[in-house]
Amino acid sequence: MAPQSLKKNYRCSRSLKQFYGGGPFIVSSDGSFIACACGDAINIVDSTDSSVKSTIEGESDTLTALALSPDDRLLFSAGHSRQIRVWDLETLKCIRSWKGHEGPVMGMACHASGGLLATAGADRKVLVWDVDGGFCTHYFKGHKGVVSSILFHPDTNKNILFSGSDDATVRVWDLLAKNTEKKCLAILEKHFSAVTSIALSEDGWNLFSAGRDKVVNLWDLHDYSCKTTIATYEVLEAVTAVSSGTPFASFVASLDQKKSKKKESDSQGTYFITVGERGVVRIWKSEGSICLYEQKSSDITVSSDDEESKRGFTAAAMLSSDRGLLCVTADQQFFFYSVVENVEESELVLSKRLVGYNEEIADMKFLGDEEQFLAVATNLEEVRVYDVATMSCSYVLAGHKEVILSLDTCVSSSGNVLIVTGSKDKTVRLWNATSKSCIGVGTGHNGDILAVAFAKKSFSFFVSGSGDRTLKVWSLDGISEGSEDPVNLKTRSVVAAHDKDINSVAVARNDSLVCTGSEDRTASIWRLPDLVHVVTLKGHKRRIFSVEFSTVDQCVMTASGDKTVKIWAISDGSCLKTFEGHTSSVLRASFITEGTQFVSCGADGLLKLWNVNTSECIATYDQHEDKVWALAVGKKTEMIATGGGDAVINLWHDSTASDKEDEFRKEEEAILRGQELENAVLDAEYTKAIRLAFELRRPHKVFELFAGLCRKRESDEQIVKALQGLEKEEFRLLFEYVREWNTKPKLCHIAQFVLYQTFNILPPTEIVQVKGIGELLEGLIPYSQRHFNRIDRFVRSSFLLDYTLGEMSVIDPETETEYPKDKKKKEKEVIAAVSAMEQDTEELTKETPSRKRKSQKSKDKSNKKRLIAEAKGSVIAV
Repeated sequence: MAPQSLKKNYRCSRSLKQFYGGGPFIVSSDGSFIACACGDAINIVDSTDSSVKSTIEGESDTLTALALSPDDRLLFSAGHSRQIRVWDLETLKCIRSWKGHEGPVMGMACHASGGLLATAGADRKVLVWDVDGGFCTHYFKGHKGVVSSILFHPDTNKNILFSGSDDATVRVWDLLAKNTEKKCLAILEKHFSAVTSIALSEDGWNLFSAGRDKVVNLWDLHDYSCKTTIATYEVLEAVTAVSSGTPFASFVASLDQKKSKKKESDSQGTYFITVGERGVVRIWKSEGSICLYEQKSSDITVSSDDEESKRGFTAAAMLSSDRGLLCVTADQQFFFYSVVENVEESELVLSKRLVGYNEEIADMKFLGDEEQFLAVATNLEEVRVYDVATMSCSYVLAGHKEVILSLDTCVSSSGNVLIVTGSKDKTVRLWNATSKSCIGVGTGHNGDILAVAFAKKSFSFFVSGSGDRTLKVWSLDGISEGSEDPVNLKTRSVVAAHDKDINSVAVARNDSLVCTGSEDRTASIWRLPDLVHVVTLKGHKRRIFSVEFSTVDQCVMTASGDKTVKIWAISDGSCLKTFEGHTSSVLRASFITEGTQFVSCGADGLLKLWNVNTSECIATYDQHEDKVWALAVGKKTEMIATGGGDAVINLWHDSTASDKEDEFRKEEEAILRGQELENAVLDAEYTKAIRLAFELRRPHKVFELFAGLCRKRESDEQIVKALQGLEKEEFRLLFEYVREWNTKPKLCHIAQFVLYQTFNILPPTEIVQVKGIGELLEGLIPYSQRHFNRIDRFVRSSFLLDYTLGEMSVIDPETETEYPKDKKKKEKEVIAAVSAMEQDTEELTKETPSRKRKSQKSKDKSNKKRLIAEAKGSVIAV
């Protein structure tokens, strides 16, 4: 078997973050996305895989209401600041905002035409706004309590607005009434408590109103009379009508036929759905107040039997087409219900569950041989099992009475996926993930169960470590994996393993040893099945959080709060290697690549990839904002999952092969582009060559091209043509290159010439928009001033050369048209230049007093030679 190649890089392929923090939400007309309030931000979430498509950052304002335009292009939001904002979902920018209410806006609705927006406020008022103009078109008052529900009539020809309030009334408003006394068409008073939800039937002539008085009222909009009152016997949070032509409608019709098949008359009625505090979906028929369907049990898990702890649904909405029913829970979950057609009868099932907030991640493991699912233990009494492909919660395992602290998974010999969990309720539970049921419960620990681990080879037992400092081995012999009722698990052996809490346990690959890591800064190795002590590993300065056996060597790895990871020899307990690199406690560590590498995560929020042989940290990843408590590594795919205190789950895939391919592809492309650049230079296509040099990031080649242009005739036109073909980002690179060239005397002439042409081409308004132009100009100005002063000195010195050669009759004097008429002025300039040079010479002599002075005669002779040499040099330089 060929050795597995080392991994060099991992890439975060998918993340599950908090996208809903409770409060308002709105579903798009086609059900493809959901706009959710998350703190002061708005997340646009894909309803298929719970991925956050985009985020609209708020302005420290707690959101209270959201609404979408009929075409899903505009999003309306309002919060405690009373500011109503209109957002463009394509650009994610606020295109309009205004204030109107004297209190927070509690509800919003957009007209079917998209031109009007109705808002319901805590100030007991209902206002209608022009969306384009942002001004108030209607002002309705009359409610005596907070207005929480608002609804336009879907028919654009019927200009009617409905509002529900805490004063137990529903008011109907006329949008066309000019007389203020006739604005309120009707006051619907039948409730005895706050109205929580209102909905219209499909034909638009019936209005449903639900309240906390546990009833639903059906109103006839012809005369605004109450047709019937349906007692539901639960506090209702939402009511919605069933639309025809959908699988839901067919399902309801079949239920109605079964209910009414024994009756002689088959009267037609209106169907609607209610959800509330009990957390069950119920379908009703208004005619006869018949409950056609009720869920047998709630899909919302409850931690205890206490009535106050039960949390039901807070909202519901019918989705378009065949997407089914959406229900929202109080613990930030979205339940998608759909109708499944069976051979005997159709059934309403929970098809998808999106978790808006996971709280702190305590532990997680991959499920099954294919590792398509991820079991996650959060700060809850349940295990959530996620589909790795969609990151939607497939199902939950509920049964513990306290928070789950640890878990482990395995595939039994019969092919069933088993999960073991340890909880604060001092019990361990064995679950069959295939049947989604608890098959065993183990009691006996006197402290929180902080660590559990399955056997690696036989799968006939598992071990647990607890806060009571004991290590237990639990037998799985004789347990029926298909049983519906859980059995009591029995222990094989028990040992008082440490002086303090046991934080981690691990079983060797051949099931012969078990290792424990404790708060007492030590790790111990025990021989199974009798838990005979083998060796104690001492060397860490703080508590040990994680232990794991190597899959190939006789060694064990420990991660500690002293910021180190150590590898120990099992034979004598000696420390073989110590890995340092984390800036805080190392919380988890796990071997990969057949034991030649390992990954670690810690309280610093970092994930690190290490090479065991070289003790080198190959890569560091920072994708968490808090402690990383959980680390899971797939046995088959070696995919990595991390989770921590920031309630974020990140999935990591090995990108070594793909990175190598990308690097090879980039090198190949660079070679081809380089050849294209050389061809462009040979063909004298300077504009194309310069652009290719910028794309390839070759500053020296860019300089050579500009230098070659400067040596040619009509260089100005060619340089201008080349510069005009550059983009804004390429101009920024050009300024960076010119800044570097300008610091070197040999290259400064080309730099200044290119800079001159650039400033002639670009107007100041575009120059200011160049990213980092201020810093670039700060680097250009000092050296440019130095070059200017040097050239200025050369020009002044050239006058002395002209005067000297003219007096020596070496050259003929220029004509009067070329020389100034005032010869005395010329002589004064020359004398001034000579005196300046003599002054420089005297200063130079003062600075070097130790130098021996020559005779006056030789000094005058040398000065004359020096002046002539400098003058010649100046002429050559100029």
